[in-house]
Amino acid sequence: MAKEKLSYESAFEELQSIVNAIDSESVSVDELATKVERASELIKFCSKKLRDTESAVDRIIRDMDDESPKPETKDGDLPF
Repeated sequence: MAKEKLSYESAFEELQSIVNAIDSESVSVDELATKVERASELIKFCSKKLRDTESAVDRIIRDMDDESPKPETKDGDLPF
């Protein structure tokens, strides 16, 4: 995939468009390989974007947990 500015939403919409075209059999045999290749690129892009976003959210939550005050304990007892 060329260095293009692509958002998750636009990639997903394009992928849906390709799937719909293939499902409706409006893609010619000559175009099919190109469409499938593009769909593969979009799937990889979307998957990576989702993984990266999940990692970022996990990191943010961990950082929030690290900054939150810890419950006080007496003599090493567990706080619950």
